[in-house]
Amino acid sequence: MAIQVTATTLPEVKIIEPKVFGDARGYFYESFNAREFSAHVQAGVEFVQDNHSRSARGVLRGLHYQVEHAQGKLVRVVEGEVFDVAVDIRKSSPSFGRWAGVTLSAANHRQLWVPPGFAHGFVVLSESAQFLYKTTDYWFPEHERSLVWNDPEIGIEWPIDFEPLLAVKDAAGKRLSEADCFS
Repeated sequence: MAIQVTATTLPEVKIIEPKVFGDARGYFYESFNAREFSAHVQAGVEFVQDNHSRSARGVLRGLHYQVEHAQGKLVRVVEGEVFDVAVDIRKSSPSFGRWAGVTLSAANHRQLWVPPGFAHGFVVLSESAQFLYKTTDYWFPEHERSLVWNDPEIGIEWPIDFEPLLAVKDAAGKRLSEADCFS
Protein backbone atom coordinates (compact mmCIF):
# COMPACT_ATOMS: atom_id res chain seq x y z
CA MET A 1 0.00 0.00 0.00
CA ALA A 2 1.37 3.42 -0.98
CA ILE A 3 -0.72 5.24 1.63
CA GLN A 4 -1.47 4.95 5.32
CA VAL A 5 -5.04 5.87 6.28
CA THR A 6 -6.08 6.83 9.81
CA ALA A 7 -9.57 7.75 10.96
CA THR A 8 -9.93 10.95 12.98
CA THR A 9 -12.30 11.35 15.92
CA LEU A 10 -14.97 11.58 13.18
CA PRO A 11 -14.67 8.10 11.62
CA GLU A 12 -15.61 9.22 8.08
CA VAL A 13 -12.97 11.98 8.08
CA LYS A 14 -9.62 10.39 7.33
CA ILE A 15 -5.95 11.38 7.41
CA ILE A 16 -4.06 10.04 4.40
CA GLU A 17 -0.28 9.79 4.54
CA PRO A 18 1.44 8.86 1.29
CA LYS A 19 4.65 6.87 1.10
CA VAL A 20 7.33 9.44 0.28
CA PHE A 21 10.46 8.33 -1.56
CA GLY A 22 13.32 10.73 -0.87
CA ASP A 23 17.05 11.04 -1.31
CA ALA A 24 19.65 13.78 -1.73
CA ARG A 25 17.92 14.93 -4.95
CA GLY A 26 14.55 15.54 -3.32
CA TYR A 27 11.43 13.41 -3.01
CA PHE A 28 8.59 11.79 -4.95
CA TYR A 29 5.16 10.57 -3.92
CA GLU A 30 1.79 9.83 -5.50
CA SER A 31 -0.50 12.61 -4.33
CA PHE A 32 -3.58 10.74 -5.58
CA ASN A 33 -4.25 7.22 -6.83
CA ALA A 34 -7.90 6.32 -7.53
CA ARG A 35 -7.40 2.59 -6.82
CA GLU A 36 -5.71 3.27 -3.47
CA PHE A 37 -8.34 5.85 -2.51
CA SER A 38 -11.19 3.48 -3.39
CA ALA A 39 -9.63 0.54 -1.55
CA HIS A 40 -8.48 2.32 1.61
CA VAL A 41 -10.46 5.56 2.01
CA GLN A 42 -13.87 5.45 0.32
CA ALA A 43 -15.14 3.57 -2.72
CA GLY A 44 -17.19 5.19 -5.46
CA VAL A 45 -15.76 8.71 -5.13
CA GLU A 46 -15.31 10.72 -8.31
CA PHE A 47 -13.51 14.06 -8.24
CA VAL A 48 -14.67 16.73 -10.71
CA GLN A 49 -12.78 19.89 -9.76
CA ASP A 50 -9.33 20.85 -8.40
CA ASN A 51 -8.86 24.10 -6.45
CA HIS A 52 -5.72 25.93 -5.36
CA SER A 53 -5.53 28.80 -2.87
CA ARG A 54 -2.68 30.78 -1.37
CA SER A 55 -3.15 32.58 1.92
CA ALA A 56 -1.06 34.61 4.34
CA ARG A 57 -0.43 33.78 8.00
CA GLY A 58 -3.54 34.24 10.09
CA VAL A 59 -6.06 33.81 7.28
CA LEU A 60 -8.94 31.56 8.26
CA ARG A 61 -11.08 30.18 5.43
CA GLY A 62 -14.34 28.49 6.33
CA LEU A 63 -16.18 26.76 7.69
CA HIS A 64 -17.67 26.10 4.23
CA TYR A 65 -20.17 23.63 2.81
CA GLN A 66 -22.87 23.44 0.14
CA VAL A 67 -26.45 22.53 1.09
CA GLU A 68 -27.16 21.22 -2.40
CA HIS A 69 -24.43 19.64 -4.50
CA ALA A 70 -22.63 18.66 -1.30
CA GLN A 71 -18.91 18.37 -1.84
CA GLY A 72 -16.45 15.83 -0.57
CA LYS A 73 -12.98 17.36 -0.38
CA LEU A 74 -9.53 15.80 -0.48
CA VAL A 75 -7.23 18.53 0.85
CA ARG A 76 -3.46 19.02 1.16
CA VAL A 77 -0.83 21.71 1.61
CA VAL A 78 2.09 22.14 -0.82
CA GLU A 79 3.65 25.22 0.83
CA GLY A 80 3.53 26.12 4.50
CA GLU A 81 1.31 24.79 7.28
CA VAL A 82 -2.37 24.98 8.22
CA PHE A 83 -4.66 23.64 10.90
CA ASP A 84 -7.47 21.96 8.98
CA VAL A 85 -10.93 21.28 10.45
CA ALA A 86 -14.04 19.26 9.54
CA VAL A 87 -17.37 19.60 11.37
CA ASP A 88 -20.13 16.99 11.12
CA ILE A 89 -23.32 18.82 10.12
CA ARG A 90 -25.50 15.76 9.45
CA LYS A 91 -28.41 16.01 11.90
CA SER A 92 -28.96 12.24 11.84
CA SER A 93 -25.33 11.52 12.75
CA PRO A 94 -24.31 10.52 16.28
CA SER A 95 -21.37 12.91 15.88
CA PHE A 96 -23.50 15.90 14.75
CA GLY A 97 -21.77 19.14 15.76
CA ARG A 98 -18.46 17.47 16.60
CA TRP A 99 -15.21 18.48 14.92
CA ALA A 100 -11.86 16.97 14.00
CA GLY A 101 -8.70 18.92 13.31
CA VAL A 102 -5.29 18.04 11.93
CA THR A 103 -2.13 19.92 10.98
CA LEU A 104 -1.39 19.67 7.27
CA SER A 105 1.92 20.90 5.90
CA ALA A 106 4.26 20.71 2.96
CA ALA A 107 6.67 18.90 5.29
CA ASN A 108 4.33 16.15 6.53
CA HIS A 109 2.59 15.53 3.14
CA ARG A 110 -0.64 14.60 4.94
CA GLN A 111 -4.00 14.88 3.25
CA LEU A 112 -7.44 15.00 4.79
CA TRP A 113 -10.57 13.41 3.31
CA VAL A 114 -13.66 15.44 4.25
CA PRO A 115 -16.75 13.65 2.88
CA PRO A 116 -20.03 15.33 1.90
CA GLY A 117 -22.08 16.29 4.96
CA PHE A 118 -19.22 18.08 6.72
CA ALA A 119 -18.27 21.76 6.91
CA HIS A 120 -14.60 22.45 6.24
CA GLY A 121 -12.13 25.20 7.06
CA PHE A 122 -8.52 25.96 7.88
CA VAL A 123 -6.27 28.59 9.41
CA VAL A 124 -2.78 29.36 8.11
CA LEU A 125 -0.06 28.89 10.74
CA SER A 126 3.01 29.62 8.58
CA GLU A 127 3.98 32.87 6.86
CA SER A 128 1.91 31.70 3.88
CA ALA A 129 0.37 28.46 2.65
CA GLN A 130 -0.69 27.00 -0.64
CA PHE A 131 -3.69 24.73 -0.22
CA LEU A 132 -4.89 22.25 -2.86
CA TYR A 133 -8.15 20.36 -2.86
CA LYS A 134 -10.09 18.03 -5.07
CA THR A 135 -13.90 18.17 -4.87
CA THR A 136 -16.61 15.66 -5.68
CA ASP A 137 -19.01 18.29 -7.02
CA TYR A 138 -18.71 21.69 -8.60
CA TRP A 139 -18.86 24.97 -6.72
CA PHE A 140 -22.31 26.57 -6.78
CA PRO A 141 -22.18 29.96 -5.01
CA GLU A 142 -25.93 29.99 -4.48
CA HIS A 143 -25.67 26.79 -2.39
CA GLU A 144 -22.56 27.72 -0.42
CA ARG A 145 -22.95 28.26 3.32
CA SER A 146 -20.57 29.09 6.18
CA LEU A 147 -20.54 28.22 9.84
CA VAL A 148 -18.90 30.85 12.00
CA TRP A 149 -15.40 29.75 12.93
CA ASN A 150 -15.73 30.39 16.67
CA ASP A 151 -19.20 28.97 17.37
CA PRO A 152 -19.08 28.01 21.09
CA GLU A 153 -21.62 25.24 20.40
CA ILE A 154 -18.97 23.48 18.25
CA GLY A 155 -15.99 24.57 20.35
CA ILE A 156 -13.15 24.18 17.85
CA GLU A 157 -9.79 24.48 19.59
CA TRP A 158 -7.96 26.53 16.96
CA PRO A 159 -4.20 26.58 17.77
CA ILE A 160 -3.95 30.37 17.44
CA ASP A 161 -3.37 33.27 19.80
CA PHE A 162 -4.56 35.98 17.41
CA GLU A 163 -7.76 37.16 15.78
CA PRO A 164 -7.83 35.49 12.34
CA LEU A 165 -8.29 37.34 9.06
CA LEU A 166 -11.70 36.47 7.60
CA ALA A 167 -13.57 37.04 4.36
CA VAL A 168 -16.81 38.99 4.78
CA LYS A 169 -18.86 35.84 4.06
CA ASP A 170 -16.94 33.87 6.70
CA ALA A 171 -17.31 36.60 9.34
CA ALA A 172 -21.06 36.44 8.65
CA GLY A 173 -21.17 32.65 9.07
CA LYS A 174 -24.02 31.19 11.07
CA ARG A 175 -23.94 29.31 14.32
CA LEU A 176 -24.68 25.61 14.04
CA SER A 177 -28.06 26.08 15.77
CA GLU A 178 -29.13 28.53 12.99
CA ALA A 179 -27.44 26.88 10.01
CA ASP A 180 -28.87 24.91 7.11
CA CYS A 181 -27.68 21.38 7.83
CA PHE A 182 -27.98 17.96 6.23
CA SER A 183 -30.66 15.50 7.38
